[in-house]
Formats: sequence, C-alpha cells, structure tokens
Amino acid sequence: MRHGGSGSPVVLLHGHPRTHTTWHAVAPLLAAEHTVVCPDLRGYGRSTLPPDRPDHSQSSKRAMAGDVVALMAHLGHERFAVVGHDRGSAVAYRTALDHPGAVTRLVVMDGLPLVEHLERTDARFAQAWWHWWFLGQTEKPAERVISADPDGWYATPPPEQLGPENHADVWAALRDPAVVHGMCEDYRAGLGVDRAHDEADRAAGRRIACQTMLLESARDDLDIHGDPAAIWAPWLEQPLTHRVVDSGHHQAEEAPEEVARALLGYLR
Repeated sequence: MRHGGSGSPVVLLHGHPRTHTTWHAVAPLLAAEHTVVCPDLRGYGRSTLPPDRPDHSQSSKRAMAGDVVALMAHLGHERFAVVGHDRGSAVAYRTALDHPGAVTRLVVMDGLPLVEHLERTDARFAQAWWHWWFLGQTEKPAERVISADPDGWYATPPPEQLGPENHADVWAALRDPAVVHGMCEDYRAGLGVDRAHDEADRAAGRRIACQTMLLESARDDLDIHGDPAAIWAPWLEQPLTHRVVDSGHHQAEEAPEEVARALLGYLR
C-alpha cells in the first residue's frame, strides 16, 4: 500500500492480476489535489488473506469493502471517494452499497455489477471471459496450472513502462502461489457469495446513493451485454456520468493522463 498527496481523499483499487502499482502513473497526477491511497486488494500483492471458508466469503467483495473502510479510517479518512478498475470496480461499488455514509463519489472502470454479468452469460460471454470460470473452479484448481508457469500465463508491460520497482512488485506477486490462490478465491467468491449479495441488494431495492462515473475502455468489451450505462442505471440513485477512455483494458497503464484528467474533473 502507498499513499500520499494532500486534499480530499480518494482510494484507488486495482484489478486482476495487478497490484497497487497499476496506478503508478495516475496517482502522482492526482496527488496535487487529493490524498491518494493505493492498497493491494485482499489476497493480491503483499496483502494478507484469511483462511479459506467453504463459501469463499473470506474473499467476498463485502469483506474487501470492509478492508477499504477500515484502512481509510486508520489513515484518518471517514469519508472518501472510491475508484476501482476491473475486480477493484466490484469492490468499489460494494463499498458504496455497504457503506453509503463513507463514500462521497464512486468511479467504476470497466466493470458492471457481478450479478448483471452472470445473469447475461451466454456462449459469447463464456468464450470471451472464460477466465472467470477457469479461475473459479475448485475440483481442478487453476492454481496448479498458473503456478507451474506464471511467466507463460501472465503478461505485463515491460520494466521501462511500469518502472523497474513497480514491475518487480507485480511479478513478485504473480510468482507467489499464495497470491495466485488469493486471486482465484476472488473469482470463486464472485461466482457465488458476491452474486448472492448483489441479488439481495437488488431485491431490497438498495441503490448506490453517491454520484457515480463509469470509465469504459474504447478497445475492450464491457459492452458485450449491450450498453453498460443502461445496465448500471437501475443500481444508481443519481444519473450516471459515462466517459470512454481511448485505451485497452488496463486504462491506468495505457492512458494515465486521460484517466487522471477524467478523475480530476469529476472528483473536484
């Protein structure tokens, strides 16, 4: 976890299979106006992971959201903005749903409510997002395959793009079998307990109270189910701000200046 800067607080939550270092180019651009906090999600990077539970709830987005609130409170921030990318976007929206008094604004990057993905699963989605099902298996765990050849399984930008220290950080995580297990547990929770939490919120009519922005990559497939803004709308009490970023999936690494401009303009 790294933090710095001054001004209103914002926490940046990475996705799979990254660590907090995915924000290495964005965080400094935000730090002139904001106190920026970049943690590793539970089970990722250098974070810890509690013992496994049968329902994988130790890796639920609800548990991770609790981590975020506790960390920010420890740093003296009772209210803060939350920005999440990919799996971090699921933690971000869960933080806003479970802790509405703590979250001032929400930004989701290339993410939808997990239940919305799962209810729309078809052959096209299963083929394109096959890793959800692979990482979520328990009978033949993905950890055995990944940890046998992590360098062949994962790809990251080179050291000159990420920076040598950041590159070393993420690869130390990807070559750690405990981290690989933690990442798989995240997906196992996503297929079960996280879906149940989303379904319960929807049935109870709970919606995200704060202002919300969606940053969608221009060269990714978040629209695989149709218009992502339309899918988000029933989950929000306020109109969605929707911007498209000229990048592939890893927005913070591929288009850091554009992402930072969008965040600075929105979080003011």
